[in-house]
Amino acid sequence: MSVWNYVVTAHKPTSVTHSCVGNFTGPNQLNLIVAKCTRIEIHLLTPQGLQPMIDVPIYGRIATLELFRPHWDGEKSELLTRAMGDVSDRIGRPTDNGQIGIIDPDCRLIGLHLYDGLFKVIPFDNKGQLKEAFNIRLEELQVLDIKFLYGCVKPTIVVLYQDNKDARHVKTYEVALKDKDFVEGPWSQNNLDNGAGLLIPVPAPLGGVIIIGEETIVYCNANSTFRAIPIKQSIIRAYGRVDPDGSRYLLGDNAGILHLLVLTHERERVTGLKIEYLGETSIASSISYLDNGVVYLVKLNLQADPNGSYVEVLERYVNLGPIVDFCVVDLDRQGQGQVVTCSGAFKDGSLRVVRNGIGINEQASVELQGIKGLWSLKSSFNDPYDMYLVVSFISETRFLAMNMEDELEETEIEGFDAQTQTLFCQNAINDLLIQVTANSVRLVSCTSRELVDQWNAPEGFSVNVASANASQVLLATGGGHLVYLEIKDSKLVEVKHIQLEHEISCVDLNPIGENPQYSSLAAVGMWTDISVRILSLPDLELIRKENLGGEIVPRSVLLCTLEGVSYLLCALGDGHLFSFLLNASTGELTDRKKVSLGTQPISLRTFSSKGTTHVFASSDRPTVIYSSNKKLLYSNVNLKEVNHMCPFNTAAIPDSLAIAKEGELSIGTIDDIQKLHIRTIPLNEQARRICHQEQSRTLAFCSFKHNQTSIEESETHFVRLLDHQTFEFLSIYQLDQYEHGCSIISCSFSDDNNVYYCVGTAYVLPEENEPSKGRILVFAVEDGRLQLIVEKETKGAVYSLNAFNGKLLAAINQKIQLYKWMLREDGSHELQSECGHHGHILALYTQTRGDFIVVGDLMKSISLLVYKHEESAIEELARDYNANWMSAVEMLDDEIYIGAENNYNIFTVRKNSDAATDEERGRLEVVGEYHLGEFVNRLRHGSLVMRLPDSEMGQIPTVIFGTINGVIGIIASLPHEQYVFLEKLQSTLVKFIKGVGNLSHEQWRSFHNDKKTSEARNFLDGDLIESFLDLSRNKMEEVAKGMGVPVEELSKRVEELTRLH
Repeated sequence: MSVWNYVVTAHKPTSVTHSCVGNFTGPNQLNLIVAKCTRIEIHLLTPQGLQPMIDVPIYGRIATLELFRPHWDGEKSELLTRAMGDVSDRIGRPTDNGQIGIIDPDCRLIGLHLYDGLFKVIPFDNKGQLKEAFNIRLEELQVLDIKFLYGCVKPTIVVLYQDNKDARHVKTYEVALKDKDFVEGPWSQNNLDNGAGLLIPVPAPLGGVIIIGEETIVYCNANSTFRAIPIKQSIIRAYGRVDPDGSRYLLGDNAGILHLLVLTHERERVTGLKIEYLGETSIASSISYLDNGVVYLVKLNLQADPNGSYVEVLERYVNLGPIVDFCVVDLDRQGQGQVVTCSGAFKDGSLRVVRNGIGINEQASVELQGIKGLWSLKSSFNDPYDMYLVVSFISETRFLAMNMEDELEETEIEGFDAQTQTLFCQNAINDLLIQVTANSVRLVSCTSRELVDQWNAPEGFSVNVASANASQVLLATGGGHLVYLEIKDSKLVEVKHIQLEHEISCVDLNPIGENPQYSSLAAVGMWTDISVRILSLPDLELIRKENLGGEIVPRSVLLCTLEGVSYLLCALGDGHLFSFLLNASTGELTDRKKVSLGTQPISLRTFSSKGTTHVFASSDRPTVIYSSNKKLLYSNVNLKEVNHMCPFNTAAIPDSLAIAKEGELSIGTIDDIQKLHIRTIPLNEQARRICHQEQSRTLAFCSFKHNQTSIEESETHFVRLLDHQTFEFLSIYQLDQYEHGCSIISCSFSDDNNVYYCVGTAYVLPEENEPSKGRILVFAVEDGRLQLIVEKETKGAVYSLNAFNGKLLAAINQKIQLYKWMLREDGSHELQSECGHHGHILALYTQTRGDFIVVGDLMKSISLLVYKHEESAIEELARDYNANWMSAVEMLDDEIYIGAENNYNIFTVRKNSDAATDEERGRLEVVGEYHLGEFVNRLRHGSLVMRLPDSEMGQIPTVIFGTINGVIGIIASLPHEQYVFLEKLQSTLVKFIKGVGNLSHEQWRSFHNDKKTSEARNFLDGDLIESFLDLSRNKMEEVAKGMGVPVEELSKRVEELTRLH
């Protein structure tokens, strides 16, 4: 049963809804604050660029974001909520043009416009606390924008509104706080441009306001100064102030053009306006000017480039929103899907390929059996690039080097022993090379490649495990003997030798302190007592011993520093990994955590990518361990089993890795280190519907291009075909004038072995409210081309298509229609209507399973239909009688269906097939409700991660969703006992994790629409549950105590959930 569901975000929202710049985290720190609908990110502006500081979820959708500087201010290092309150009224009609929230420049009050005809005022007292709010009646009902004016003795607002004859005017009001009322302001301005939609208040000393229209820009102020300037017709929605005195503004329009507006002024009087074209960017919804000619995302140059543009893009931040549609493509057939999304709008439209894990792009490979170890060496100690690759086998060692043509070829290093297995290799100080084998340690000169010094293992002993850095060697010679050597004056000197009570299984002395060539700590893993020990160097005194528990021996230890934090990592022979925080000066271990990375022994190595250090764990499920916001994250690598890995940073292929798999050695480069990897295929047009066809190895999608001539705007719609691996454009089919692609699927028909793409269209004519005509087009892919086989006219828009038992099911306006595939006498095919079902307002979404059909309606929620073979008819079985305006539906299983609606909620309904009465059987019972806070455009079955049959998570069915803000999320159907456990954990966590702004988690997740609000049920907030892993150890222990479960087990259960995405 899929009643108990777990909702979690795999990709956070990326659409920036608001942004502002100011000194927020400290008086001398300039911050960019970005709101992404349900999250706030705070960045610090540094000479190297933007540096992320804080990223927090908000239990709500952000309507406005303003920065203000009060006259009282303290030092703080975390987000503090100074004041919060509920400003909703019991009655009132919410505004059509969105909520407006503004702050008086002198911090006397906050103004809110939430309901038509009302202006809500929240005054500040002199200590900066909020006083009681009150409403003031506002005569103007159709408000387009409100702003506070600068430099006014009394707080003054300026209102842009539309009257009932559709003319637009501007008025000013003073807010009288004592009388709780408005006083007519100093000036007003009537009959503006019909497209006026944005007010920009200008700071003192100039004062006044700029009114942005579609064809003119006007400046006016209290001294009845009036200046206007015509502009080329465009819709400007975003602005950013450049100078503190407000003499220059950046304006961004809906075609992605950036302009600079200049106010010319003399002696604090505005004398005129000028507008200049700067260049083209992505379409902006918010502009923030940072400093030195840098806008959030874009650099402004003093000189134009050859195309006349002053704009240079400094950094791109991937934005997946709006995800209009997506499909799940499983190329390797391993149950791990890639999600291909239709993202972006207008000219920024693109396809995005989103894949979980880190990709290794193979550059070269060679067949080699039985590799036992890999090391890279440089030709001299200070050389930036690696030259040699040392490959060790059971009874020999081979050396590969890069030749002049950048190819790997076999070479000799004379001083090394090539007739035996190498245990460790390393570049050492004074241009020496170290080789450790079972019977000796050799020092070889880089330049002459001859042996300089040698240390031999004592009689009857042989070296089992070894580690070295630039000046130290540590080795274990059986029987618990541990030998420590140092390199002094190009000689190997034995400094210390001790015997431990058990055999040693692994050692490491990677330097993590101040000196990169010398370590003062060593890590040693032990057999028998299954422990890891930290020893001090050079005297090998025991500092700390940590028992790991269990029977499995540690196979690899590693000391490393990631993002300035030192860790000890210890990997066991069964694929588990322990991580500890390590104090580099005292050797103390804290914050012990355990994760499972696979089932085979793991070996750990550090490598660097783009100047940052990460750790690679080789095993049956290779993983990259990296640090983000000072927290360890694990990301799987898209390779099957990896036995050994070492960094191989060559001049030809920088930052590459050498990887030994079963039977081959390959060299590859690594993608950006992040959990999800996103690849962009720019289209320069907007894709609307997409689908995948495995048999023809293609993707097909419907898209449209915006054409703007000086006279009129028009759209051209296409069906396009792409190769599903290379994403090359193969073929294109242009639709008729006014014809829009509405749906696309890949299907096959009974008695026909071919696979077809079916496209449903609608003719959208300007004079019609609802399309009265459409087509169903059936294409075959022949030699990589779209071949039109059959077209069928319909009496409306084909909103949805489904393959249905060898037939084609279409949702056309109010009707569900079933077509069968008929063979004509001349050998061609046609679609013939078999039966239908009326009774919907608009049937927008359909899903099928067997003979059952689930329909998502424009406003009548979900209904369930069934196809009866004997009568060849479609009948309604049951429906949900609530009024939900649907945005997506999917069938979780035969009995449970999930829907998303336009108030950002999701809900599940159940078919009551075993109810006693007909009436109950005819009702779909709502069994789960949840407020997602995101507008879902599509739900589809699939998984972003590899499904391992041996883990319990492998059996959990998941549905992926995509939203307008670019969120990709997972809804997983859990077994009941696991759901009950996690529900208890969620309610425990709510007590410990407080929302920013003291917003209530329970209220935020409650199902909420115009008619009702009800608490969330049978859905869990996975983002909250997984934030358990970010808590400090003490908090974790408190939560575990509240749950009555040990911390280790709780962490393990939550970590397993993170494997779902």
